[in-house]
Amino acid sequence: MAADVGGFEGPAAGVLAEAAAAFGLLASSARLHIMWALAQGESDVIHLTDRVGGSLPAVSQRLTKLKLAGLVRARREGRRQVYYVDDPDVVTVVRLMVGQQAARAKETSALVRRLREIGA
Repeated sequence: MAADVGGFEGPAAGVLAEAAAAFGLLASSARLHIMWALAQGESDVIHLTDRVGGSLPAVSQRLTKLKLAGLVRARREGRRQVYYVDDPDVVTVVRLMVGQQAARAKETSALVRRLREIGA
């Protein structure tokens, strides 16, 4: 455990390292897009590729990394693997971050429009 500072005991170094590694995986826009899509509902790799774009091998490789990190799980349904995020906290983090960025982009767009309208 980390030292008690000001009455707050910080997380262990190993926990911080694991969290940083998970955030590192989400730092890729392609992997984050996959996580966003899976946060909306489970999917096999073919349908997921249609939803997020890119090539099937690339999406499959990204899913493998996310799965190895424990962010994504898979189950077999006949011949296909169905991928999903079963941790509601991970879904919340992804939805919150992407939603917040989308809201900021919308606000910025509205501000730029208003500035153009007034001739600034």
